[in-house]
Amino acid sequence: MTFQPFRVDIPQTDLDDLRDRLAKARWTPALPGAGWSRGVPVDYLRELAEYWKDGFDWRKAEAELNQWPQFITEIDGQRIHFKHIRSEREDAKALLLLHDNPGGAMGLLDVIEPLSRDFHLVIPFMPGFGFSTPLADTGWTVPRTAAAFADLMTRLGYERFGAHGGGGGANVAIELGRQAPDRMVGLHVNAYVAFPDENVEGLTEAEQQRMATIDTFMREGMGFNIMMSTRPQTIAHGLNDSPIGLLAWVVEKFEEWSDPRAELPEQAISKDRMLTDVSVQWFTGTSGSIAQSYNDVAHDPTARAPKPRVSVPTAFVVAAGDVTVRRFADRDTTVARWTEFDKAGAYIALEQPDLLVGDIRAFFGEL
Repeated sequence: MTFQPFRVDIPQTDLDDLRDRLAKARWTPALPGAGWSRGVPVDYLRELAEYWKDGFDWRKAEAELNQWPQFITEIDGQRIHFKHIRSEREDAKALLLLHDNPGGAMGLLDVIEPLSRDFHLVIPFMPGFGFSTPLADTGWTVPRTAAAFADLMTRLGYERFGAHGGGGGANVAIELGRQAPDRMVGLHVNAYVAFPDENVEGLTEAEQQRMATIDTFMREGMGFNIMMSTRPQTIAHGLNDSPIGLLAWVVEKFEEWSDPRAELPEQAISKDRMLTDVSVQWFTGTSGSIAQSYNDVAHDPTARAPKPRVSVPTAFVVAAGDVTVRRFADRDTTVARWTEFDKAGAYIALEQPDLLVGDIRAFFGEL
């Protein structure tokens, strides 16, 4: 039950090494007229890499990461890093905030201060992500991760708590609702992909569009997932050795899954926020362990098995770029609140933090 205080402190030699690698990048030739349809354009990536080398201030980002109390502990044999911020409100509820990938726990930075006025916050890195490394073993499935975080909340003294999660974090939050329904005050999720079944008649026009987006993603956007799910160690070698490769790998997802109205990813998410995420992956060398986590989830025999419907009241935020269909959310959970926004994408905590904070407050206030 030991918690060790933690502070991010990247050696200057690591910063110098990164800058040297960026300066010596070996660029692939551009294909005229390709745009984003074949991946991150060379010209765009070169400009972003130049900013990473000479414009991005890691020490400023590091200071922000150290602004909030953070700790290291061990659960189920695995090192877990988490932030723990106690609210000044005596009647504050405990709220577990769960991140997606990319974005990591850095993707929640902009909601910490406003949410801490009303909640005691616990913000862990998933096993194998960021400072929750190195991985001690394989098999970190969604159920195992949820059980570890339930244990973390127990150790911190929170017998009852709420959870918010986006994307992969939404899956863990909903799994907590299955494993520990009596402990959960409520669940709040965004970017939840509720996979369809045969019952697709009578969908609204917006829902049909979301289904079409899922279909396109499954046909054209799953390459990253298939690679990490099947050959995680192979892709890890390249991502761990090349900052340019890692930058392209991560930024492509910010471009694809952020606000669909944005022509460039920084029109939805600031360059500094994106580069904070990429930098943490680079300095911690976690590309490989993140890939291994995709492999663990993909090979979990229970992942696609029928699951009991979650009884815990669940709130859904559906941004403009999300693909959540109400019918399938109702199938999987007990929907207590449904909010749709005409902006943002999967990274609403990064793109429109005020909207997310307002909806979380409203939902848990109703409970």
